[in-house]
Amino acid sequence: MSTPANDPTRLPCRPRAGLRLAAAAALLALLAGCASWLEEGARDGTGPEAEAAESAGLAVRGLDPDEPLDAAILDDPDTPLKTRRIHFAFDSSQIPEDALPVLKAHGEFLGEHPELRMTVEGHTDERGSRAYNLALGERRAEAVKELLRAHGAGTEQVETVSYGEEQPLVPESNEQAWAENRRAELVYDSE
Repeated sequence: MSTPANDPTRLPCRPRAGLRLAAAAALLALLAGCASWLEEGARDGTGPEAEAAESAGLAVRGLDPDEPLDAAILDDPDTPLKTRRIHFAFDSSQIPEDALPVLKAHGEFLGEHPELRMTVEGHTDERGSRAYNLALGERRAEAVKELLRAHGAGTEQVETVSYGEEQPLVPESNEQAWAENRRAELVYDSE
């Protein structure tokens, strides 16, 4: 028994709609497969990006802990890893708020790359005795080290050294120079 064309309980039959839906699903599956192939190819040095880079004489390396360090990420201006100098207030070893995301990024990066080593250099301005400034530089370096470790750096990855007032960035005696000289430097051993 057939139902009349104007029966309100009858669903309209649109063969093209089903075909479009199936084609869209197939296209999404294909694109998803290509995307995972591209990601895998970028990671393992195969795929179109790697082939193009290789033909141009460039090496493609991921940030896999088993791969050599791709130093370009440390110099990428769009990442906090580019920042390797932390400035401190006068007579203080307290980490400034604006340095927290930078140190978090470096700690996580070191945690992901256990083969890397870093030295944190503590510096002061010229005011105060040599012994006091060496101790203050050490406190600054240790404060940075502890924060790096809190965000994933291993205990063997980070060393500290204090130079006190011995290596000023700006060899002048004024507030601006002193502010620049009160710092901790993050130095990757590969640099």
